[in-house]
Amino acid sequence: MKISSRGRYGIRLLIDLAEHTDLPHVSLASVAERQNISIRYLEQVAVILRRSGLIRSVKGASGGYTLARPPEEIFIGKALRDLEGDMLVVDTPLPNTEETKIQKCIRLTVYDRLNERIAGVIDEKTLLSLVGTIDPDESYMYFI
Repeated sequence: MKISSRGRYGIRLLIDLAEHTDLPHVSLASVAERQNISIRYLEQVAVILRRSGLIRSVKGASGGYTLARPPEEIFIGKALRDLEGDMLVVDTPLPNTEETKIQKCIRLTVYDRLNERIAGVIDEKTLLSLVGTIDPDESYMYFI
């Protein structure tokens, strides 16, 4: 499983909106500039998030976007699933499909456990838990 740029940019958009909840709405142009993301791509991502009910659009010349719910009520898992589809490492077996013993063993001991752990992480993280977690003073230092 690999999270695409749509998923990564969508999460960044949501976090940016959560960081600016003090404003009535935020323009995509300002988010694109802050996050260094193409505004055209951000518009596509915003449509998906709006349709899923995570953000609302404000129409008009000075319009923009805002979160549809408080940041503590928006879970990263829901946002990623809305943007990416399921978050499974391997598709589940189709109904009426026979699994060999080794296929079932690998699914039960590896794939299902990975799926549970991924879901455990993304389904417990809210936007609020991610807001303000980046500290520029804590950046990594490299020596050559």
